[in-house]
Amino acid sequence: MSKTLVLKPHVSEKAYGLAQTNNVYVFEVPKGASKHLIAQAVTAQFEVTVRTVNVTNIKGKTKRTVRKGGRPVAGRQNDVRKAYVTIKEGDSIPVFKATEEDQKPEPAAKSKATKEKK
Repeated sequence: MSKTLVLKPHVSEKAYGLAQTNNVYVFEVPKGASKHLIAQAVTAQFEVTVRTVNVTNIKGKTKRTVRKGGRPVAGRQNDVRKAYVTIKEGDSIPVFKATEEDQKPEPAAKSKATKEKK
């Protein structure tokens, strides 16, 4: 059951900072998931040791729009449940690995390009 729990990584500047400094990773989880179930799913899917799990429920914002003919329509965004998962020191989850590799230029490739121009 724990591998079937959908853990969607929440990618934001705050989540990136927490992952880099405190080993805390943020996931969007289903509304019915408990802390124990989330910890088991993270351990099973990423093979890391979970220290703590904190959960928060974010209410969806109310949005208003105007339809054809001037009729106002009220809508709402979906509610989100986020889990802040702290893992053991030394373990890591490859959530931000692809973005880090794109940002770091290779120094060897840079020097080859400058040599070819000369």
